Amino acid sequence: MDTLIVARNLSKVYKMGEVTVEALRGVSFELMEGEMVVVLGPSGSGKSTLLNIIGGMDKPSDGELFYMGTPLHSSDGKQLTSYRRNEVGFVFQFYNLLPNLTALENVLLSVQIARNPLSAEELLKKVGLADRAHHFPSQLSGGEQQRVAIARAMVKNPRLLLCDEPTGALDYKTSIQVLKLLQDFCYTYSKTVVIITHNAAIAQMAHRVFYLKDGRLDRIVENENPLPPEKVTW
Repeated sequence: MDTLIVARNLSKVYKMGEVTVEALRGVSFELMEGEMVVVLGPSGSGKSTLLNIIGGMDKPSDGELFYMGTPLHSSDGKQLTSYRRNEVGFVFQFYNLLPNLTALENVLLSVQIARNPLSAEELLKKVGLADRAHHFPSQLSGGEQQRVAIARAMVKNPRLLLCDEPTGALDYKTSIQVLKLLQDFCYTYSKTVVIITHNAAIAQMAHRVFYLKDGRLDRIVENENPLPPEKVTW
């Protein structure tokens, strides 16, 4: 597999008045094309900070971050906007759908800014919502809204899909459906999928698991036989 992301000694420091918070402390790793990575750690371990930096929504205080050789750590705002628009898809715990647009229209929003989009209609079919395409978010369940949000992220055809607690607000059955969609996207399209979660069981699905502790990358564990979500021991 080709290397997609290289991070070297990433640090992030937040200053709030006289208080200094070290959210990340010298984190180094690589992300490969076509792999699924799960990032585990307690609250405050730096998971969301790391995701924001990888996704170009924030910049490290120190260290280097490269995307296919391009130095993101020294990129300006315009370059990071292009990176987020063209290379990265985001899935969050809360769906962030526009309430006055239908499911299909929410997905089509991403098509308008993508260079090489997938079919919005086909993706809604893939996530099991072809018959709900013209429903508004208020007419959809939480699981259905999350599947729309995933389709919206996937339709951009990004190389990198970043997911922040994508099943945090879902029940068990719906969580399985959502995780299967993410794993299928990784395998079917050879995309890199990174999932941040508190749920250690999800690690059984990943090729590699990053364990964060106190802003440091405590260890990386490789998994030779990632499981489909329906076979995970919950």
